Amino acid sequence: MKTHQLSFAKIIIIKDNLAEVIVDDGVLIDLKKVGEYHEFLLTHLRAPFSLLVNKKHSYTYTFKAQTEIASLNQIKAMAVVVEGFNAKKSTDFLISMNNMSRVWNIQTFMLREEALVWLEKQE
Repeated sequence: MKTHQLSFAKIIIIKDNLAEVIVDDGVLIDLKKVGEYHEFLLTHLRAPFSLLVNKKHSYTYTFKAQTEIASLNQIKAMAVVVEGFNAKKSTDFLISMNNMSRVWNIQTFMLREEALVWLEKQE
C-alpha cells in the first residue's frame, strides 16, 4: 500500500484498482479540490476502479462539488465507512441527491473490513 497526500485528503492505494480516501478534518471540498481528486484517481488507478471512502473526519462540500465528486465514469463501486448517525445521514443525503442524475454502485458501512469485503465482491 502506498499513501499519497493531496492538498485536502490522504489517499491510500490498496490495489491498482482500489483506493481508500480519507478527507482531512474541517475541509470544505470545492470544485478545485474535486478536480485535484479526479486527476489523482485517473493517473494513479487502473480503471475501472473502486473507492473506500473513510469518513473518520468531519468535512463539507460546496453544492457544485457535491454533484461532481463521484461523476467519473471510471468509478465502478464506492463503499463509505461512517462513524455515527450524523455521518450516515449526510452520506445518505449526498447519495440520494446524486442518484437523480446517475445511479451509483454505493453502500455505507460501519466497519472498514465489511466495506472492503463488499468492494472485493464488486469485481
